[in-house]
Formats: sequence, C-alpha cells, structure tokens
Amino acid sequence: MTPLRAIGWPHAGPVTDPQWMAVLAAHPQARPARVVEQHRSGYIVAEGPGEGYATQSPPEWQRAPSYKQGALPSEGRAAVGDWVLVEGEGGIHGRRRSQIVALLPRYSAIKRAAAGEHYKQQVIAANIDTVFVVCGLDGDFNPRRIERYLLLVQGSGCTPVVVLTKADTVDDMAAALDALVGSVGEAVAVVPVNARDPASVDALLPWLKPGSTAVLVGSSGAGKSTLTNTLLGTDRMKTAAVRENDARGRHTTTHRALLPLLTGACLIDTPGMRELKPTGEEDVAENFADIDALADQCKFRDCRHQGEPGCAVRAAIDAGSLAAQRYAHYLKLGDEVAEAATKLATRLAQKAEQATGKPSPKRSEPRNGRR
Repeated sequence: MTPLRAIGWPHAGPVTDPQWMAVLAAHPQARPARVVEQHRSGYIVAEGPGEGYATQSPPEWQRAPSYKQGALPSEGRAAVGDWVLVEGEGGIHGRRRSQIVALLPRYSAIKRAAAGEHYKQQVIAANIDTVFVVCGLDGDFNPRRIERYLLLVQGSGCTPVVVLTKADTVDDMAAALDALVGSVGEAVAVVPVNARDPASVDALLPWLKPGSTAVLVGSSGAGKSTLTNTLLGTDRMKTAAVRENDARGRHTTTHRALLPLLTGACLIDTPGMRELKPTGEEDVAENFADIDALADQCKFRDCRHQGEPGCAVRAAIDAGSLAAQRYAHYLKLGDEVAEAATKLATRLAQKAEQATGKPSPKRSEPRNGRR
C-alpha cells in the first residue's frame, strides 16, 4: 500500500468503514487507484506517484444527462480525488485498457450546482482534507466571492483556508485583512503569500502533511497555478499574466489534476470558476453567524430587518459595525440557496416517484437558515 499512501490512500478511517470493505469484497480481482485527472473523454487514474494511465468508465457513467429516467446523477460519477477499483492492465503500454468497475464511497467532497435548466450537482474534488480558497490581492480581491466559496465548502467535511496571493504587491496588508473582517469566521485561517516565493508559500505546509489532500479553488488569475508550481518546485502548470485593466486572468488550467508534492501531500489544481451556484444543501446562517446573532437581538421575533422598530440588524448597519454589502450578499445567497433547495426537493421527489410508481407527497419548502 506504500505507493497508494503516497497519493493519499487513508491509513485508517474510511479503509475500515463497512461500506468501503463491502465494495472491496465485491470486487476481489480489482485493485484500487485514484482519479488524478478528469477530462470530457474519460479519466486518468494512478496507483502511485508518477504518470497515470487512461481507463474506461462504466457504461452507466456515459448515459444520457442525469435528469433522464434511469441515468446516473453526475455526482454519482467519479471526480478528481475519488478512489476507484479497476480491472485490466494499466500503464500507457498495456495491451488491454483498464476498466473502472466501482467507485469507493467518498469521505468528503466539495460541490456546486451545475449550470443549466435541470438541477445537477458537480463534484469539484473528492476525498480532500483542506480547501485553499485562493484570491489575489490585486483587482481580483473580492470578499463577497470569498464568502460564496466558504458557503460551498461548508458541510463538505474539509477545512477551509483563505489564501491571499500577490502579497508582495500590497503596501497596507492590515487594511486588506480588515476588509475580510466578518466575511471570514474566526475559525478560518487567512494566509497572505507571494505565490512565486517558496519561503512565503511555506506558510501553507501545516495543511500539507504526508497523506493529506488539498484542493485549490478560485477565479482565473488568482495565482492557483503559480502556487502549484512553487509547491511542486517545478513549472509544471501553465501560467499567464492577468489583464492590466481589471486583473482578470485567462483559463490556463483546462482540467482538474491531482499532483503529489514533495511533502507527501497531494494537491488538486482546478480551472477558474466563473459561476458558483449553491447546491441547496447549505445553511446560510452558519456562514453569517454575526448577522444571525444580531437577528436574535431584534425586538420582534419575526423582524424582516426592513425598518421595523428595535431592529438590531439595521442598527448595526447604520452604526457601521455591519457592512451593508455583506448584509445584501447574505440576502442574495439566502435566496439562491432557497431556490436551489426547492429544485433539489423536486428532483428527489421525482426520483422517489420513479422508484415507487406513485406520486410523492408534497414537501414543505426546505429551510435555508436565513432569518
């Protein structure tokens, strides 16, 4: 198991989980591998450090879109970081291409709702320990976007860390950090780094212990690929300069990839994401605990914070202790989560109806944590 552990195979926990053991026992001729790249045409898997190999996915992963009856939902298919069981020869010179025969249960995942008319979830990365939310301290700096990322990380089973790149371009770091007050909870670490400087990037090593897996998420141009190259000690990932007028980056990373680091950890680099839609499973109040605490102090229990007497939320905004932009974003995210939760409930009801052949009882609107 030493080569597998070098790419994140857990020492305990999931390995002894009855669900893992049942899947392993059901495929005694198969061997475990990890998905290290995900492309439109298929997957690259690896059984240890070094070059992975292409493998065929099960037929049910290649069916019609997930909203079609009988199709496997997209979140049920493998993503980068997943552990799978494969049969057949591996390696780029294998005579017979290997075949994925099973997906081992995930112990963590970060997801978003995919764009489109029908409700679908997209797994960004699976079986990860830490999510590095990367934001540049140039024109890319956006506390509202960081709040959105932290909302998606919530409940994933991962530890979020906010990484502020391009720290060498900022004259007043204290002011930049002050701008994040309230947007980032006290339990979330904020680490400013110069992504090109190995000594600066060493500040991330506490989250890159041997056997651990971290994923980088953030917009194009935030410095994810530069950060990856510095951690790797080689220019493996393609990078490009951002536009001078708005600090927007180009999509130099075109697919998700898992890379072993010299520390013994694994790092997943991801393309920049322009759209971050909630799945409907989030609790907005958990990420906006300050606003929730203020709402508890309002004179009226059903206060809508729209001018009612004794409203603690409006009083905080007027006093400047709560940013109006943060409160507006709280309302916006709450509406988005509520809409996604309704779509999710509809989808689950349709699946239950397909399974039983009977109409499902009407569901009450899911609670999203907004007050």
